[in-house]
Amino acid sequence: MIEKFKDRIRKARESRGFTQLDLAQKAGLQAAAISHFETGQRAPSFDNLRKLSDALNVSVDYLLGRIDEEQHGQGIGAAPRAKQLFRHAENLSEQSFDILESMAKTLWERENQRKGGGT
Repeated sequence: MIEKFKDRIRKARESRGFTQLDLAQKAGLQAAAISHFETGQRAPSFDNLRKLSDALNVSVDYLLGRIDEEQHGQGIGAAPRAKQLFRHAENLSEQSFDILESMAKTLWERENQRKGGGT
């Protein structure tokens, strides 16, 4: 498990343009921990694995090597992305939040039309 994990976490981090420090900050971990995970010196706790999964927007199964597709933006990967969006939205002014809400509604309507559904 640790062999696949160390490769997957590094690959996911690099594909997003994150440094080890970037990932550590997004996951709420120390940069040294990310280094240890990527070199295989340490395995993450379940809680840290979840934090890494959320920060990288990939499933835990992908990081552990149980599946080969990252699955971001759909299924299990959608929840961390929505949480990230909500974290950003919490810091917006009322006016900016209204704009974001309008954009989200417009995108939702577009997706429904594309899928043949109604609003």
